[in-house]
Amino acid sequence: MQDWSALFADRTKRMSASEIRELLKLLDQPDMISFAGGIPDPAVFPADAFREAFQDLFADSRHLSALQYSVSEGYKPLREWIVRQMSDLGIPCDVDNILITSGAQQGLDYLGKLLLSPGDTAVVEWPTYLGALQAFNAYEPVYERLDIGSNSGRFPGVGQGEKEAHAGPAKFIYASADFANPTGETLSLSERKALLDQAEARGIAVIEDAAYQSLRYEGEVLPPLLALDIERNGSIENTRTIYCGSFSKTLSPGFRLGWVCAAKPVIQQLVLTKQAADLNSSTINQMVMATVAERCFEEQVAKIRQVYKERRDAMLAALEEFMPAGVSWSRPEGGMFLWLKLPEGADAAALLARSVAEARVAFVPGKAFFADGSGLNTMRVNFTSCGPDKIREGVSRLGGLIASQLSKAA
Repeated sequence: MQDWSALFADRTKRMSASEIRELLKLLDQPDMISFAGGIPDPAVFPADAFREAFQDLFADSRHLSALQYSVSEGYKPLREWIVRQMSDLGIPCDVDNILITSGAQQGLDYLGKLLLSPGDTAVVEWPTYLGALQAFNAYEPVYERLDIGSNSGRFPGVGQGEKEAHAGPAKFIYASADFANPTGETLSLSERKALLDQAEARGIAVIEDAAYQSLRYEGEVLPPLLALDIERNGSIENTRTIYCGSFSKTLSPGFRLGWVCAAKPVIQQLVLTKQAADLNSSTINQMVMATVAERCFEEQVAKIRQVYKERRDAMLAALEEFMPAGVSWSRPEGGMFLWLKLPEGADAAALLARSVAEARVAFVPGKAFFADGSGLNTMRVNFTSCGPDKIREGVSRLGGLIASQLSKAA
C-alpha cells in the first residue's frame, strides 16, 4: 500500500480541517441550535431575483457565452458594477483594478501565494479570521501580532505571537476593519490610520478583508483602509492596500463570488495565479450575479440589515439575561458575530463538547482563531442564522451550562 504521507509536501503539515466546517455538519440535526458557522439566513436570500435572472439569461443568446469559458479577470459588466460600488466607498478605480475570485477566500489564498515565501512574516490580528490562517498556512509563514498602538487595546492578556528571531521579512498586514471575524469589532479611524502608518514605515502591503463591510446596523460609517490609502497617495496605483470583497454575506454565498481591488501590478500578477489555478470563476454565476446586483443590491442590503440587527439585539439581550457573572462579550455595530470571553482557566473546547451533548447548542471555540493556539477561554457565536426566539432559547441553554461548569470549577 502506498504511503501517501511520505509523498505529501512539507506545507501540508500546516494544513488542518476547519473547526467551523466540521461544526456545520451539526446543522443537519433538527434539535441542534447552531451559533457556529458564519451562515447567512437563506430565508432572506433574493431567490426570486436570481430565478428571474437565470430565466432572462436563457431567454436570449447570452446563455451561449454563459456556458462557455471566460477571461480570467472576470465578467466585465460585473467588474463595472463593482467599480461603481468601490467609487461609492471612496475608492476610485477602473475595471483593470478588479479581479473576480471564487469567493473572497480564494483571494486570500492567491495573496498568500503571491506574497509569502516560507519563513516570511504575516502580521495579523490576534485573534483573526480562521480562514485567513488556513489560506496563509500553506505558504509557511511566521505570524506576528498586529499592534497598532495604545489606542487599540482590543486583545488584552494575549501573548505577542510566534515571531522568532530567525523569521523572514514581514510582507503584509492582514486585517478586517469593519466587524471583524471573529470578534465583531471595528477599527476606529485613528486605528485605521495607525495601521497604514505602520505598513508604510515597514514597507509592506495591507490586505483588507471587507467581507462584512455592508452589514452596519448602527454607528458612524468609516472609510475603508483602501479609501484612506488613496486619500494619502492620490491614486489607487500608488497604494499598498489590497481590498478583498464578497457577495457571500449580501446576496448569496452559494455563487462563490468575490473580488480583489488593488493597483494594476497586483491584479496582473493575480490574474496569472488564477489562470494557473482554475482559469476563471463560473461564467454563468458571474453573469447572473451582475444582473441581480444591478437590480436589487441596495434593497437587499437594507433588508438584511434590518433582519440581522434584530437578531444581534436579541442575542445581546439574551446574554444580559442568562450569562453568569464572569462572562464578557463584544457589542458589535454590525457583522455576524459576538465574541465571548469566559473566566481565566475555562476551556471553551471542553465546554463545546458538553454543550453539543447536553444543551444541543453549538458554537466555535476561540482557540482556532489564534495563530499561536491561545485563547482557550474564548468563543465565537453567530447571530444571523437563527431567529430571535431560537437565539433566546439557545443562549438560555448555553448560559445555564456555563453557570454549571463555573460552579463546579469554583
